[in-house]
Amino acid sequence: MADTAYNDTGRRTHRDSKSAAAEFDRLEWLARNMDAAFRLPIIGTRIGWDGVLGLIPGVGDVATLGPGLYILYRAHKLGASRATLSRMAANMGVDFVVGSIPLLGDLFDMGFKSNLRNVRLLRQHLDFPQGHAPKTAA
Repeated sequence: MADTAYNDTGRRTHRDSKSAAAEFDRLEWLARNMDAAFRLPIIGTRIGWDGVLGLIPGVGDVATLGPGLYILYRAHKLGASRATLSRMAANMGVDFVVGSIPLLGDLFDMGFKSNLRNVRLLRQHLDFPQGHAPKTAA
């Protein structure tokens, strides 16, 4: 695991920007697959495996918690604050609760995209713009 340091705003960040960039790439790949892997013809909306698996009553919504929990775990390991982790957990909770409502939840999943939201929150919190190395302490 990469050494951690604190940037000028007091946020924990990684000294090894290559490993942090690779970690963000993996998390974004997972989030895209869960939330936006496929384009629906005619309406053009993107859905992912979260939406597809959510069509399976009961089991689908529980199964989609796994990748979301992994993103939350990695966010913790990358140094996200409790406030950011709480927001990420709230996004997952809303996605799970509303997503478990038949039909309405499936429509909600098409627009809410909690995994992509959570990776974006993590990126903003750690001052890690897309395609760039995180800011590190001198």
